[in-house]
Amino acid sequence: MRISVAGTGYVGLVAGVCFAERGHQVTCVDQDQAKVDMLEAGRAPIHEEGLEALMRANREAGRLSYTTDHRGAYGNAEAIFIGVGTPELPDGSADLSHIAQVARQIAESIRQDCLVVVKSTVPVGTNHKVEQFIHDFLPARADGRKLRVEVASNPEFLAQGTAVRDTLQAARVVIGTDSAWAEGILQRIYAPFGLPVVSVSRRSAEMVKYAANNFLALKISYMNDIANLCERVGADILEVAEGMRHDRRIGGHFLGAGIGYGGSCFPKDTKALEHLGRQHNYRLRTVQAAIDVNEDQRTLLFRKARNRLISFRGLKVAVLGLTFKPGTDDLRGAPALSNIPLLLEQGALVTAYDPAGQERCRALHPEGEEGEGGIRYANSVREALEGAGACFVFTEWPEILSLSPQDFKQRMRTPLVYDGRNIYDRLAMLEAGVEYHAVGRRP
Repeated sequence: MRISVAGTGYVGLVAGVCFAERGHQVTCVDQDQAKVDMLEAGRAPIHEEGLEALMRANREAGRLSYTTDHRGAYGNAEAIFIGVGTPELPDGSADLSHIAQVARQIAESIRQDCLVVVKSTVPVGTNHKVEQFIHDFLPARADGRKLRVEVASNPEFLAQGTAVRDTLQAARVVIGTDSAWAEGILQRIYAPFGLPVVSVSRRSAEMVKYAANNFLALKISYMNDIANLCERVGADILEVAEGMRHDRRIGGHFLGAGIGYGGSCFPKDTKALEHLGRQHNYRLRTVQAAIDVNEDQRTLLFRKARNRLISFRGLKVAVLGLTFKPGTDDLRGAPALSNIPLLLEQGALVTAYDPAGQERCRALHPEGEEGEGGIRYANSVREALEGAGACFVFTEWPEILSLSPQDFKQRMRTPLVYDGRNIYDRLAMLEAGVEYHAVGRRP
């Protein structure tokens, strides 16, 4: 089918490339010409495993193109997917301005019957409003015939770092429609994927996305809450999680305690769902609890270190990992970004390392000369450790996982390690003479 995709971020670009990979004719639309030029050259604006290879292969096969010309892209499309951002507003609600802009462009551009599919994460009821909005701006046709335009919901469930795999090999595809015509088009689009399709109403599909993400956020915050109690009573959260994961009712995923969730989805979606509840005079107490626990958890290790040290002033501090998770260059919601400003305010000399996120972090925290305070960026994980008086581990990249207790002992001036991901062997650190602090484990 002829598919156009509005937006070339994580959601839009990955969706468009994967649709092309499954045989559809896809045009990805973005208003930034420099970004389109980059995409045309086969370079992705995001760090995502396997994405650029699929971009080049489908471009060469003639199934994938990029443009800033939304009129041309939307004019003859059989289906248009909206994958633009819905960032968080100060009150926790979702900013739908990009959705509205694309909806109006679609209304003014389409020349045939068309299904519009919202992949962006939006509050329940948004698809209905988008459909109304498009019909409000549909121009009158010379022949008097009214175009058939319907809006469907197709939320994404990809994880950054594994987005391509999560799309091509998804556990399920959720489609939300209010007509057999719209459902039939989406079924045809996803037929080449060979995946289970869960067909529900539009409003239920919108809620599925929020319910799924909030459930996972609840699971993470629950384990962090238990981890904090484990420290006080002398239990070990890794042993507790091992005892839990074998229960099929609980499962083994998202049981890892640490310094909280981050990224572009969980922080935004928990606040958006809590805001939706308040709009309808309902207090989502479990969701608010997850938000509160996560906010406290993000700076837990900084507070531990501050209690342990007299002062950070003039102390070289290694920060290992800047992105919110390995496999991506995304810093949104990254725990490192909550802690680096605190360290800098306390006068620490921060040396940071991340294999993918340093350039993005450099734009937020420009490099300063060592000895004058501020932050510098190391070329390797071991370089970051040289002469450090304390080390914070925020992201479990493979090169950070590969560090041995001896690396900390021999390279650091004072081997004082605060592990926010619980990735090292506590006893091995102890035997090597490393003072090791983690989350939910015996000190």
